Amino acid sequence: MHDCETQRMIDIIYRDDDIVAVNKPSGIKVHRGAYDARRERFVLQLVRDRVGQHLFPVHRLDRPTSGVLVFALNPGAARSLSKSFARRQVRKTYLDVVRGFIAEQGEVDYPLERSETGEVFDKPPRPAVTRFLRLDTVELPIAVGRYASARYSLLKVMPATGRMHQIRRHMSHLRHPVINDRQYGDNNHNRFFSEELNCRRLLLAATELRFPHPRSREETCLTARLDADFSRIMQRMDWEGAIPEAWRASPDSQAVDSVNPRPGTP
Repeated sequence: MHDCETQRMIDIIYRDDDIVAVNKPSGIKVHRGAYDARRERFVLQLVRDRVGQHLFPVHRLDRPTSGVLVFALNPGAARSLSKSFARRQVRKTYLDVVRGFIAEQGEVDYPLERSETGEVFDKPPRPAVTRFLRLDTVELPIAVGRYASARYSLLKVMPATGRMHQIRRHMSHLRHPVINDRQYGDNNHNRFFSEELNCRRLLLAATELRFPHPRSREETCLTARLDADFSRIMQRMDWEGAIPEAWRASPDSQAVDSVNPRPGTP
């Protein structure tokens, strides 16, 4: 995908003198890492080129996760937002689809290692807490794996901490992995969604972010609409009525797909 096409996919949902917020597509990294290809483009540089000024990252989303992503536009805003995240004054809300019928609500208080690969470290695991609320369920009369039917739950997830891959690792810990999670998920259900439902993206989206504005300190609430891939699944499962209108794909515009390649796409 060309840079101009990717730029068009990155919807700016809010901007003022201190911050800019975008709806990050699934399949693109926030910024460059030590081992990333030089030709690869990232949200940071694409948004920087679009707004024409330097950006200060204050948080991140995993490559396969979509949704609200905020950058500071000046050092003062960056310091203020970083303090808000560190002091847990930021309320993050995600939408995800998991395997099976999970409990109606719950809290996962399970410390996580500093590395998602299971490497051993001298320091102990860090505290990690995730709360969730089940919004809806569906059972499809289709055999996936060793069961005669396939069950899925739609969740509203509120992480109280921000560890690496926290939601994905906590859902896997509960034996209800996020659908299309290639690292922690269920290959049988991932294959079913990819081959039968034409959805390859991770079904995890950062739909809402609440935080004190870095200048006024007033609560700011930003929301991001689901992309076309996620929206198709919501329609297929008859789940659209379970989420706020502000999270749904806009009815008067075509929601964009994620940047995950389709089978056979170069």
